[in-house]
Amino acid sequence: MKRIQLKATTTVLLMLCLMYFITYVDRVNISTAAGQFKSELGLSNTQLGFIFSAFAYPYVIFQFIGGWVSDRFGAKRTLIACAFIWAVATTLTGFAGGFATLVAARLLLGLGEGATFPASTSAMASWVRKDKRGMAQGITHSSARLGNAVAPMLVLALMTAFDWRFAFYLLGALSFGWLVLWYVSYTEKPADHPRITAGEIDSLPPPRIRPVEVPGTWARLYRRLLPVSAVYFCYNWILWLMLDWMPLYFMHSFHLNIKKAVIFTSGVFVAGVFGDLIGGLISDKLLRRTGNLKLARSILVAFCMTMTGLSLIPVVLIHEPMYSLIFLAAAMFFNEMNIGPMWAIPMDIAYDRSGTASGIMSGTGFTAAIVSPVVAGYLIDRLGNWNVTFLLSIGVMACGVLLTFVMKPDMPFVATPKRAAPSGHSGRDAAFPVVDKN
Repeated sequence: MKRIQLKATTTVLLMLCLMYFITYVDRVNISTAAGQFKSELGLSNTQLGFIFSAFAYPYVIFQFIGGWVSDRFGAKRTLIACAFIWAVATTLTGFAGGFATLVAARLLLGLGEGATFPASTSAMASWVRKDKRGMAQGITHSSARLGNAVAPMLVLALMTAFDWRFAFYLLGALSFGWLVLWYVSYTEKPADHPRITAGEIDSLPPPRIRPVEVPGTWARLYRRLLPVSAVYFCYNWILWLMLDWMPLYFMHSFHLNIKKAVIFTSGVFVAGVFGDLIGGLISDKLLRRTGNLKLARSILVAFCMTMTGLSLIPVVLIHEPMYSLIFLAAAMFFNEMNIGPMWAIPMDIAYDRSGTASGIMSGTGFTAAIVSPVVAGYLIDRLGNWNVTFLLSIGVMACGVLLTFVMKPDMPFVATPKRAAPSGHSGRDAAFPVVDKN
């Protein structure tokens, strides 16, 4: 029987998909377990909001640091270190005895997972063709949303069979397993992989040049990506509202038991899986057909954010669990369609600095994960319903739509200021900007 062997590029992409799946299971498992440990540990909704958001504080910081580290030292070593930390943090969550220890475990988890997505984007810049970047980002992020969908049912099953603490022990072990697989399956340079073919190497971008920084480069790159980061903030506002609060929303708003609430929550998250896949595929198809990065990235994101906001309106107007499921799933679907084009933009703008650029976008935009859960918890405690929370989210989406028109993905970042740019280089290719080689 002939042995089926995956291409080297496919293997790397699958390993990144598995990482995205595991990291999102590890970061959203807390929302399902909260239904059990909230009463056991005597926590309020406001305290839960802080526990949910604690993950985001170090996560934001290490998005910036991790992107730079992965560009400088490589995605392999960066992700090995990250996996060890987040695996330990997940395991320690099971030992938590109260508010303070839960916050501490979530802080450590955020530290471990902070560099993961910028580091994986750095890996994709070397291992994925330019016209498949949206697809690659969409597939990996759809794996994250699959983690969202599976986590509630998986954690509930483990809680039912054992308890909420055991769920974290087992998930920590799964993370340690991925670390070993990544170590044995990934090479920093595609040409060094023992199973890569000449055809695969020819289809990939040229080897990235490690950029030599000139004073002010990081600050100028940050300013260049500020509109992109602001749009990503709006995307994250909706995402983390749903990731952290959906099980409790269905339980408290419609008086569902935890099993039904988990089924409804998983339905919302499954819609996100398809949104990630479709958004990335559409973005790349538009780019191949038109060559227009603005259309394939900015305009597509504007459309998706508009549909996300519109999908939330019936949730406010119709208080019925099935309608809420349908329209929250629609909002999740359209919001997740943003992922492929949004994560392709840092590679389009700053190819040789893909890790740093994606870290800037994600780190700045991820601050929404700090604000959104706490605001939601506060409003729920004060008002006793979700209407104001959803109306506020619709307003955030409207701001995001307006901001998409100043992202300019077709304008590459030029490392050297214009007055010092080498002659003969215009920086017109968005995928391969001029870099300082002095």
